[in-house]
Parts: sequence; C-alpha cells; structure tokens
Amino acid sequence: MSQVQLHHGAATDVGLLRETNEDAYLVAPPVFVVADGMGGHEDGDVASRIVVEEFARLAERGFEPTRGREAVTAALEASQRRIGELAAHGPGPRRTPGTTVVAALLVEDDAGAPAWLLANLGDSRIYAVAAGQLRQVSVDHSVVQEMVDSGEITAAQASSHPERHVITRALGGPVLEPADFFALSLAEAERLLLCTDGISGLVDDTRIAEILTQSPDPRDAADRLVAAALDAGGDDNATAVVVDVVGLGPDQPYDSERQWASLEQKLGGVS
Repeated sequence: MSQVQLHHGAATDVGLLRETNEDAYLVAPPVFVVADGMGGHEDGDVASRIVVEEFARLAERGFEPTRGREAVTAALEASQRRIGELAAHGPGPRRTPGTTVVAALLVEDDAGAPAWLLANLGDSRIYAVAAGQLRQVSVDHSVVQEMVDSGEITAAQASSHPERHVITRALGGPVLEPADFFALSLAEAERLLLCTDGISGLVDDTRIAEILTQSPDPRDAADRLVAAALDAGGDDNATAVVVDVVGLGPDQPYDSERQWASLEQKLGGVS
C-alpha cells in the first residue's frame, strides 16, 4: 500500500456545565478514535478511556491493512470485556458504564489502494469533506434518529427533541452491539471529522461545514469547532478530531507545498 501522508488536529473541552470530561480521543496514525463516555459517577470517563487504550494497542502492534474490520471488531470486543469487568469489580452495586465510539483506520481496499475504514457505535459522528462539500457519513444510533427515519419527526425537530440524547447502541451493557462500518476512498474524504455530540448537538452542519472548509490547518479546525460548541452553550463535553489526506508516497511522489496549496483551495482557502 502506498504511504499516505496525513495531517491532523484534535481538541477537547469539558464544557461550561460539566465537572468531568467523559470524552476521550486517540490520534495514532493510521488509527483515529473519539469516544464519549456515559454514566457520570458510574465511570463513563473510564469507559471512554478503555476504548482509547484498546485502539492505541491496535495502532502500536499494527494490523493487516486488508483486515481492518476484523481489527476494529477485536478492539471493540476487548473494550466491551474490560468495561464489563470494571462494573463487576467495582464497590457495591452499580450500572455498567457505557461509551460511544467512532473510529477511522487507514486500510487497503480490494484493489490494493489506500482507503478509509470508518466505524460507529452510538451518536458520536463522522463527517467527510470532499471538493469543498460536507457530508455526514455515520448514522446516529439514537431514538430521535429512528423517529426521523420513520417519518415521525423531522431532522430539524430532532435537534431539540427531549429524547435527543437517548442512544440505542453503545459499548457497555449486557451484550456487544454491532458497529456500523463504512468504506470511503481517499478522494471521498480529503478531510475527516470525528466528533462527540457535544459538537454536533450544538453546532449545526452549516456551521461545521463553514469551519472545516475555511480552516486549512486541521489543528485550527478542531479548535474552532470546540470553541463554536462553547459559544453555543457548552452544555456537554466537546471533542473533535480532524484528519487531512495530504498526499501519497513513495509510490506516488508529490510536491508537499503544491499539495497543501491544492488542499487549501479545495477546502475554501484561509478565512
């Protein structure tokens, strides 16, 4: 597989109302993860950290690039076991903590070309930017998403629905729920965003697109997304990981300055 050059940035904030940041993230190319722990005093922060630790092990030991789905599944299974053990060995009766997870792995497609494998459990989200256009790749595992899908409410109504934070799948609980997987070519995702609902629940897609297409540096983009969530009320932990595909090599040599100029043009240039 050709070597892919990536640039990335990440930011997280506890928010304006929470005492603990239950979000966790991993930036360990070619593995990127965001997790949103649930449970408050029931160790939601520990659950999200477990996910990050298991995916960090995956990044450290490496994986067969044609078997990315199996590698992700194994990391999720290991996380599920550890979260269950955490609850079983804690002091006194307690609920099992839970966590969402979104993950992006650089893998190899059937033709041997580099590609993105994306995975989702819960209502944290994955967005992709290509040719200056934003699209949501993942589908929320939530009660309101099911209501939108059935036509019971509109997408606009979902953003303020009283059950908007109720999710239908997550790590933790009695069984490991199946993750959704998505495969994208690099051309379909010049820039990726992985974020918790502390971002997507407060910053609408129009503003997310504006920030992502007007912030050439992924570090600035991540910082601006978190700042926008805080400006919108900051009622939850907010975490964003932004990853850019810059170029390929050594099989496909490139001029890095030219690639950066091209990427900035595609993403709207400097605001």
